[in-house]
Amino acid sequence: MTAPLFKGVITALITPLRDGTVDEAAFTALLERQIAAGVHGVVPMGTTGESATLTVDEHKRVVALCVEKSAGRVRVIAGAGSPSTDKAIELVRHAKTVGADGALVVTPYYNRPSQAGLKAHFEAVADAVQLPILLYNVPGRTGVDLADDVTIALAKHPNVVGIKDATGDMGRVSRMRAGIGEGFALISGDDPSFLGYLAHGGHGVISVSSNVAPEGMVALYDAVQRGDLESARLWQDRLIALHKALFLDNSPAPTKYALAKLGLCGEDVRLPLARTDEAVRPSIDRAMAAAGVA
Repeated sequence: MTAPLFKGVITALITPLRDGTVDEAAFTALLERQIAAGVHGVVPMGTTGESATLTVDEHKRVVALCVEKSAGRVRVIAGAGSPSTDKAIELVRHAKTVGADGALVVTPYYNRPSQAGLKAHFEAVADAVQLPILLYNVPGRTGVDLADDVTIALAKHPNVVGIKDATGDMGRVSRMRAGIGEGFALISGDDPSFLGYLAHGGHGVISVSSNVAPEGMVALYDAVQRGDLESARLWQDRLIALHKALFLDNSPAPTKYALAKLGLCGEDVRLPLARTDEAVRPSIDRAMAAAGVA
C-alpha cells in the first residue's frame, strides 16, 4: 500500500503583522510552537496567511523564512494559488527554489473558470515545476467547485499528489478513494468535520484551529490512528466550539485575536480585513477555555 506524501495535522499558518509589515520574530516563534506541539506540516501563505493581500515579495519572503526556520523538522507546503496561471507557476517555482516540500494551489478565484479551464490550469502548473502539488478546493471562497471527475483525472499527473478539500462533503472522500486509489493525499480543509473526514478514509487536515490548539488537534489525529474513537470524540467535543469561534468574524482576525490573548503575536490584519469585533470576543474566549488553551 502506497502511503500519501502528506498526512496528519498541517497548520495553515497566520502571518503576524506589526506596523504594516510582517513580524518575522513572531512568525518564527509561532512556527516553533507548532513544531514543539508535534504537527506534521505547515502551510505558509495560504488563505489564513492573508495571501490575498500581501505583496508578492512579502509572500515569497514568508515562504522562504518558513522553510529556513523549519530546517527540515516539519513539512512545508507553500501556498501558491492565484487567479492567474502564470502567477501561480511563479509562486510554485519560488517554493521549489527555496526548498519547500510541496505547494498548495487553490482553484482560481473570482474569474470562475470552467471545469476544462480548471483542469488546464492545474496541468499547466504541474507541468511547469517538478514539485508535489496539493489541489485546493474551497468553493465557498473561490466561487468554483472542482468536480470529482476532474480531480480524479488530475491525480494521474505525477506531480499532483493530493487535495485539500474544504467542501465539508464527506462523500467525496469515498468517491476519491474509489476513483484514484491509494497514495493520493486526501486532506480536509474543514476543521469541524476533521474527525468525520478521517473516519471516511481521509489522511489529515490543513487546519486553522491548530494555530491556537495544536496539541489538541494532534491528540485527536493520534487517537484516530490508534483506533481510540472514544478519545477522538472527546477531543472533538473540546475543540468544536473553537472551530466555530475562529470564523465568527473575518478570518484570520479571530485566530490572531486568540493568539494575541496568548501573548504570541499582535492582532493586526491587512485591509480590507478588520480586527475582530468586540461583540464576538467573549465567544472566542469561551471556546479557548473549552479547548484548554485560555
